[in-house]
This record gives sequence, structure tokens and C-alpha cells, in this order.
Amino acid sequence: MAETILYSFRRCPYAMRARMALHVSGAQYEHREVVLRDKPAEMLQASPKGTVPVLVTQDAGVLEESLDIMRWALAEADPEGWLDRQDDALVEANDGPFKHHLDRYKYSTRYEDVDPEEHGAAAVDQLRELDSRLSAQPYLCGETRGFADIAIFPFVRQFANADREWFAARDLPHVRRWLDGLVNSDLFAAIMAKHEAWKPA
Repeated sequence: MAETILYSFRRCPYAMRARMALHVSGAQYEHREVVLRDKPAEMLQASPKGTVPVLVTQDAGVLEESLDIMRWALAEADPEGWLDRQDDALVEANDGPFKHHLDRYKYSTRYEDVDPEEHGAAAVDQLRELDSRLSAQPYLCGETRGFADIAIFPFVRQFANADREWFAARDLPHVRRWLDGLVNSDLFAAIMAKHEAWKPA
């Protein structure tokens, strides 16, 4: 059995960014696909909060946050220099305000007195900053993909997929080009391979 274990869920954007960093770093680990309605006891024992991703390591203990997993993997090996292309403010805006609006746009029925159109428009306003930045360069922090791109991209993908026609009509040409490039990359294809739900032997 691999010394490092990743508990993951294929469609979770937090797990996606963790898997992308693990993949590009070449880290060796055992992938355990989780069914969220039936979380394995082994995962809950390692991380009682019960959310994915969770990385169980020998050297750093249990990592329960996707950004921590990304940084752990890239500290092991960073062949594309992702750590040189970080932008904490952009990632915080994504994980905070953008995610807030994304959830209320896509999952409006889970919230009381929520107008999904209002939250969709607010999310687009957030994306305009990315679009402006991407008008001058291919990626968020320069000429090649880096930490900020991979940390943010799965959430933009989730937003775009909620209503593809509506998203395509927004004036975000540079975000769409950037998103298409990452969605169609070999890296994303590799981390979206399907796994059977893990069960203990």
C-alpha cells in the first residue's frame, strides 16, 4: 500500500485542484474515491470534518485543506514552477466571495430568499478582474500555468457548467479562452479519470 493516501471525490473542485498538483508533482499515492453519502470510516477517523480532499501523509500528517495539499505536493516536486506563480489575493477572492456567489447561483434552492440571477451577475463581476488580467497574458500570473490558475480554475469551470449558454453570452472572452485551454489539457484529462468507489479490503 502507498504510504500516502488521498481521499477524493471526482467532481469536487477542491479535490480537483489537489489532484492536479499531486499529478504534476509526480507524487505517488493511493487514490481512494469517496461516495459522499457513505463516507468510509477510515477517512472520518483521519479527518472527522468529513470533507474531501484529505491527504494522509507520513511526513506532514493529515492535510485537510486542498491548498495545503497543493503546497505539500509542489514542495516535493514542482517541475513547472507553479509555486513561482501564486497570487494569494486572487485565490482568496475565489475561495471567498466568488465561491459564495457560485453556491447561491448554482444551488439557489439550498438557501432561503436567494436570487440566483443576482448572484450569477455578482460572480461575473468577480470574473471581470480575471478577464482583464488574462487580456494581457495567457495565464493569471504570466506566460505559463501556475498555482493561481489551478487553484481557481475548477470553480470557474463549475460556474460555467451551471448554464453553458448563459455563460457563453457573458463578455468574458479571455476567461473563456483560459478556461477552455485548462479544461482540454492533458493534465485535467488525467485527473478526471474515473475510479470505483473505494472500499476497505
